[in-house]
Amino acid sequence: MEGKILIVDDAAFMRMMLRDTLKKNGYENILEAADGEIAVQTYKQEKPVLVILDITMPNKNGLEALKEIKEFDPNARVVMCSAMGQESMVVDAIKSGAKDFIVKPFKSDRVLKTVESIINQ
Repeated sequence: MEGKILIVDDAAFMRMMLRDTLKKNGYENILEAADGEIAVQTYKQEKPVLVILDITMPNKNGLEALKEIKEFDPNARVVMCSAMGQESMVVDAIKSGAKDFIVKPFKSDRVLKTVESIINQ
């Protein structure tokens, strides 16, 4: 699969789960960041085709990172990750330009369906 995908989550285990799911399904070019600050820097340098961005992180949360990424690139494709109970943050993320969201704990088929639909837009 062409293009880079940036996975952003402060939990290494969550990044690993997403990376493994994507790699098993043909997505080879995976970038990772552990917080929103690194996510914004990585986006600006690498220009991935998709960002999977956790909402709750240290240094810069996902909503702040989303807004900075969208300011830098209004066409950025970002999927937010949220735990159950973060519905109001998801609504804010969609209003700020996120394309979709996936809920933790991840279901591989839901992750893949979301990634494929956004990449193929």
